Amino acid sequence: MSVLLFTLLLALGSLLAGFLGALTGLGGGVVIVPLLALVFHVDMRYAIGASLVSVIATSSGAAAAYLREGFSNMRIGMFLEIATTLGAIAGALIATHVSTAAIAVIFGLVLLYSAWLSVRPQPPHPPDPRSDIISRTLRLDSSYPTPAGPTPYTVHRIPLGWGLMFGAGTLSGLLGIGSGAVKVLAMDQAMRIPFKVSTTTSNFMIGVTAAASAGVYLARGYIDPGIAMPVVLGALAGSMLGARVLVNARTHALRIVFSAVIVILGLEMIYNGFTGRL
Repeated sequence: MSVLLFTLLLALGSLLAGFLGALTGLGGGVVIVPLLALVFHVDMRYAIGASLVSVIATSSGAAAAYLREGFSNMRIGMFLEIATTLGAIAGALIATHVSTAAIAVIFGLVLLYSAWLSVRPQPPHPPDPRSDIISRTLRLDSSYPTPAGPTPYTVHRIPLGWGLMFGAGTLSGLLGIGSGAVKVLAMDQAMRIPFKVSTTTSNFMIGVTAAASAGVYLARGYIDPGIAMPVVLGALAGSMLGARVLVNARTHALRIVFSAVIVILGLEMIYNGFTGRL
């Protein structure tokens, strides 16, 4: 395969990954790493390095838009970024000392979990007006826009959320994904933050988390510009396209298709990891 053809196919595959990631809210990293490792036979660590760079690019544009619209909570994002950044650095350091087969198995398990999160129903939890002393001290409570006007919310169980965010950051650094599903789960279910605020704030945080672990991969020489460039351009274009399509798309059907794809990828990653093919 020529270099030009390889680059074009890489960009096209990353465009599809970014498109699907934007439609489902899980990010394109869950597709990019298996795509590079299984289809293009790129070493797992180089695949993770390229995916982290693409996560930084795709997160930045969407985060700015959500912040302007008043959905993202900047104070919560910056506070929880301390945990995710520490976790991302720890995960990236662990990844450089763990076999690629073990990383593939872990990644496959995370893909299966992400598929389940993508299709399961998301019942809204009842609002809890009680204030939290840590939230009051850090001024984390806020409001978000709704058709009825700004709706206030309070933040709860902050230590639990902080611990879950450290775990999300570790997964991001270890596997090269934004770990948005875990971040949203921590904010929505543990900290009782409204789902729209959780998803948009998670998108804001993903880029910073990926940047922390990408630095470790760059220092170790696991970011190849020849791989990272087409991946970033393709994923960025795909995420922008996905954001436009999302407005009129039947999201539930798309989530089912996406989940089926990543279940297949997850099982393939686990199989290849156990058989030593990666």
